Amino acid sequence: MTIAITTQLICFVALAAALVLGALGVVLLPNIVYSAFLLGGVFLSVAGLYLLLNASFVAAAQVLVYVGAVNVLILFAIMLVNKREDLSAIPGLGVRRLLSGLVCGGLFALLLRVAFTTPWALPGPLPVGEEATIRIGEHLFSDYLLPFELASVLLLMAMIGAIVLARRDVLSCDIGTGEAVDQGLIEKARTPLLLDRSTP
Repeated sequence: MTIAITTQLICFVALAAALVLGALGVVLLPNIVYSAFLLGGVFLSVAGLYLLLNASFVAAAQVLVYVGAVNVLILFAIMLVNKREDLSAIPGLGVRRLLSGLVCGGLFALLLRVAFTTPWALPGPLPVGEEATIRIGEHLFSDYLLPFELASVLLLMAMIGAIVLARRDVLSCDIGTGEAVDQGLIEKARTPLLLDRSTP
């Protein structure tokens, strides 16, 4: 076994362990902020596995799209919502955990069976190398142009729908009192966070 194969094996084991532990932390941690940060670590581990497969373009897209956009969006949503709820007892929590554990264990056993019984073609196809990005661009704008444009339209529709749902309607009169409302004020005045304690 050469040094390159040993290094590749060590990197794979480290990335796979980080991926599995991060995914478990995303699911099991009670703090949603920690879960979101661990999700970013999971995305970075997947990008590292893509690099081990000599798919540099897919790894860069993974970091740009998932770590740089999706995970940051999730963190902003968590910080902006900041909804606090009183914790209450969940009825049938033990049964729910048992059923979830059985489903996850069954899926894990199915994946292990597929991994060990599939006749994998080893060694795999030769890596394209530096021409991988050129090949992806050619296929993206020739064979897969219609799905690419449909995905763009779908994302645009989702963004417009999110804007419509988050939009605030400013009414011309107060519903409760019937008085005219200043259209320039969307939110009511809030108490300042820092109060001068010296003044009575």
